[in-house]
Amino acid sequence: MRFFLVDDDLAIRSILTQIIEDENLGEVIGEASDGEQLESTYLNMLNVDILFIDLLMPNRDGIETIRHLSGGFKGKFIMISQVETKELIGEAYSLGVDYYIIKPINRIEMISVIQKVMERIQLENSIHDIKASLSNILQIEPASSQTITSAPEKIITEISEFLFSELGIFGENGTKDLIDILYYLFMLNNNNVEQDFPSLKELFLQISKNKLGFSATQIEINREVKASEQRLRRVITCSLNHFASLGLTDYGNSTFENYASRFFDFTVVRQRMRVLEGDATHSLSPTRINTKKFLQMLFFEAKRIKESK
Repeated sequence: MRFFLVDDDLAIRSILTQIIEDENLGEVIGEASDGEQLESTYLNMLNVDILFIDLLMPNRDGIETIRHLSGGFKGKFIMISQVETKELIGEAYSLGVDYYIIKPINRIEMISVIQKVMERIQLENSIHDIKASLSNILQIEPASSQTITSAPEKIITEISEFLFSELGIFGENGTKDLIDILYYLFMLNNNNVEQDFPSLKELFLQISKNKLGFSATQIEINREVKASEQRLRRVITCSLNHFASLGLTDYGNSTFENYASRFFDFTVVRQRMRVLEGDATHSLSPTRINTKKFLQMLFFEAKRIKESK
């Protein structure tokens, strides 16, 4: 990865450079002490992947600089600042900042944030590379009449991994079941799937049959259906906890705003936020997970990615 550092404090730029180089995260290909020195054409010419930018600078601050670069700069923004004002943090996220880090810099936190942004860039690049193949997904015949090929499966896996990263469940147990469900929905080749979404029973039954094969007994299939339901409930709960945590940390977080209310009922998210805050009364109440809503939104988002390319 290629990094560019913008901060009027030389010591901060030195610390960031040391972290990036020591951890072999990439190379720092440029620095600036103020936002007024930046132009999107210049940054793109340098192929900058990640731009670190301070909020408070003497001539053009971080917020104004991001506005100036918006629409032109192709990389990702990580903002660093001593300011913890909720309004400014929310504004930064609304302008497209991927992460907002509070000074003084914590080395472990910084490494974790950089790795997450790098992972997102790699996933987005994968989606960009396969956009030509995505246009053919919905033209594939139903799975019941043909053998599943590796190419469509790879495409859907890459789309799913991007969404899993956004939903906070990347690498969690149960995501393979979600990929299998997405693949089945795409293979239905039904333009009206939004209005005639399959039942949960049908989805679990189909992915269990596909996983076990034709030789599986009904007892084995029923056992796998139950196991798949449990795995999905756990992974969806994991995503709910992720959004509740984001909401507590920063209610204006762009990922929280974009996904939380679409994948979950807001009352459920709010209830989980109160549980994480230590509200004992809400911790005694059962969490009502709407599995079908989550799966519907996952499919709609995957399809939207396809249609936007």
